[in-house]
Amino acid sequence: MKISCKQFELELKHPFSISKFTRTSTPLMLLRVEYEGTVGYGEASMVPYMGESYETANAFLNLVDWDKIRFPFNFEEIIAYLDRLAPGQPAIKAAIDIALNDIQGKLLNKPCYEIYGADPAKMPVTSYTIGIDTIEIIREKLKEAESFKVIKVKLGRDNDQEIIETIRSMTSVPLYVDANQGWTDKIKAIDLIYWLHNQGVVLIEQPMDKNNPDGNAWLTERSPIPLLADEAVQRLADIDKLKGAYHGINVKLMKSCGMYEGSQMILKARSLGMKVLIGCMSETSCATLAAAALAPLCNWADLDGPWLTKNNPFIDPAFENGKYILKDLPGLGLEGITSDLFL
Repeated sequence: MKISCKQFELELKHPFSISKFTRTSTPLMLLRVEYEGTVGYGEASMVPYMGESYETANAFLNLVDWDKIRFPFNFEEIIAYLDRLAPGQPAIKAAIDIALNDIQGKLLNKPCYEIYGADPAKMPVTSYTIGIDTIEIIREKLKEAESFKVIKVKLGRDNDQEIIETIRSMTSVPLYVDANQGWTDKIKAIDLIYWLHNQGVVLIEQPMDKNNPDGNAWLTERSPIPLLADEAVQRLADIDKLKGAYHGINVKLMKSCGMYEGSQMILKARSLGMKVLIGCMSETSCATLAAAALAPLCNWADLDGPWLTKNNPFIDPAFENGKYILKDLPGLGLEGITSDLFL
């Protein structure tokens, strides 16, 4: 295999704020893998709180014995091998997995979604995320989101109701809410949840601290809205301990080490009667197309990465009526790759 990588700073249209921090860009590692003349592309979105960086990504890539990876790819064995090399680092492992899935699709002349048994006709709408901000900027963001059928709202500070009321003054579309562990008082939280239910909120991600399973379970038992684990679930092994504490999970490829384990997490959660949202970090078309290939297997989607950024190096994914349009192209179906991107 021939491996090329590029450090890339993905710039956000607006400063992105959640309950605990703000950022204006996200470091990415874009990966190009060539296997016997067939090229696949992957991406590691290294959001700061996950602890990965250009240095850790490069160091990990140098550990990989690429001669061990041969087609037909056994992704279970590949992920196990990558985990043996070093703990953690799910984003750079996801980049490898995504590139190999792209190659596999091209070698089989099949789209990735077909390989994973996903029906494009069952694609859920995807949401557009509004980070915590001033009321004026929130209004501006809502205008940019007019083509989306669902809005996702970041909450978890002291003006949650003001933010929702501002959004409701401009749109009546369904809302997803992500508290990012920002709620600390379960009594206040359940009161807010019932108020949010009356405001047309469809789901809530990670209401309380991920290390407070009892508090989250208490809310789940009483909530009229599905509550989903996000920070509390990273990989497949985490799911068993979440049943009862949440109604469902948020799968992100940058947490699950890519498409293969992400697909296994979806199947595991559904087998336990849990609902699934497939989400993303700040990502280009590359990683979001990988997630979109699995989205028809899920209840909901939050794959807005390319629309929240200023310098996506690829063509934006096909999008219509609030949904990704999965094209009949082999592999990821990534378009707009320039010859100088990895120079």
